[in-house]
Amino acid sequence: MALLKILSKRLSAEPGRVVIRPFQIAPEPRALHAPATSRIQRIVAAVLEMDMRTCQSELALVNRDFGERHWQTREVFLQRYEEVNQALGLDPDLRDERKELIGAYFCHEYSYASAALMNPSVVPHPDQTGMVKDSVRVVLSLRAVGEGHISSIAFREGILSHKGGFDLLPRPPFSVAAHEVEAPTAENGMMTRAERFDEASLSGTVLFPFTQQQQNGLEDLRLTRMEDEDGGPIYCGTYTAYSGSNIASELLVTRDFHSFELKPIVGAAARNKGMALFPRRIGGRYAMIGRQDGENLYYLESDDMLRWEEGDLLAAPVYPWELVQIGNCGSPIEIDEGWLLLTHGVGAMRKYSIGALLLDKADPRKVLGRTIHPILSPSDEDREGYVPNVVYTCGAMAHGRRLFMPFGVSDSSVAFSFIDMDELLASMVFAPRLG
Repeated sequence: MALLKILSKRLSAEPGRVVIRPFQIAPEPRALHAPATSRIQRIVAAVLEMDMRTCQSELALVNRDFGERHWQTREVFLQRYEEVNQALGLDPDLRDERKELIGAYFCHEYSYASAALMNPSVVPHPDQTGMVKDSVRVVLSLRAVGEGHISSIAFREGILSHKGGFDLLPRPPFSVAAHEVEAPTAENGMMTRAERFDEASLSGTVLFPFTQQQQNGLEDLRLTRMEDEDGGPIYCGTYTAYSGSNIASELLVTRDFHSFELKPIVGAAARNKGMALFPRRIGGRYAMIGRQDGENLYYLESDDMLRWEEGDLLAAPVYPWELVQIGNCGSPIEIDEGWLLLTHGVGAMRKYSIGALLLDKADPRKVLGRTIHPILSPSDEDREGYVPNVVYTCGAMAHGRRLFMPFGVSDSSVAFSFIDMDELLASMVFAPRLG
């Protein structure tokens, strides 16, 4: 086969995919004279003053408008009511209809992928039940961008077939935001734990920001499957938390894509974007590809998955298509010949392209091979989008002697491709200069 085969299927921005999110009341006071009660108290008091018939009628109107657009709105409204109640201490004997209506006033509908869908990564699914030989069920992570340029993490499930194809599995009609079950405390440090609802499909689950550091986005999750000390698989992914003014590297950890832990990464290497874990330890230590200076690639090692200091220079910009900067395109992939690391390069006119390095398996500080020319660059028909002239991936996976690589197109949509491993290796120059 040719070096790269791009499939016809695409995933694009979808204004119609909506979830219910908490509606945060604006800071006060909003008038020239500070009110005696807060807006929250005023809204709640108005609902409490309604007679039950009016309350039921208003709740029926909410359910008529939104009930068929969302999953289990009653449970979502009641959960939001409990969050409001923690601040106000309301009568515990309120009827559920009144609680639901109060909760509805503090929720809003959010189109989480209305602006863009991009920068995917892929790992084997934890459930391979029923798969025929050489077929693999996979999980895709996607960066979804909605109103206010808020980024969240969405998921899609699919199957790499034994015949060499790829199919997306059906998804539910509703999307549901994962809910926080444990906020940062003195006991757990800065970790946040979130869960998807038991009845919710992974392909309909969205992870939104929880902490102040994340409030403007969870960006570019780079998933990889690892074996932990107990011998079971865990799924880890670095991502960028954006507060609206500052960025920080953080780590997502899950065993089953049902419960998720979100943890900040500390250390000098965590000050920039684009960290990616190796899928196993190297010489007994965790290993990472980083780009702490925003320009070059570094190899990092640590005994603590959450602390990363300065590393060793691995590769610097050399070729015209990457002269502005280079970075990783996901976690290194272990193949017979070594560690295959997909890279992105930024060239003239801020054009993003994808290339690759081959690293020594025993000592990944050694670069064995490097692509002189991009594997993939923006084509004429795919240059337009939210951010033009960009192709980008946050992770691929080996499937036999082929590489399955989903990739973002102009920060607007997601395409899918297969790369012939032997052709890719043959296209490399071995022992190239690093600059």
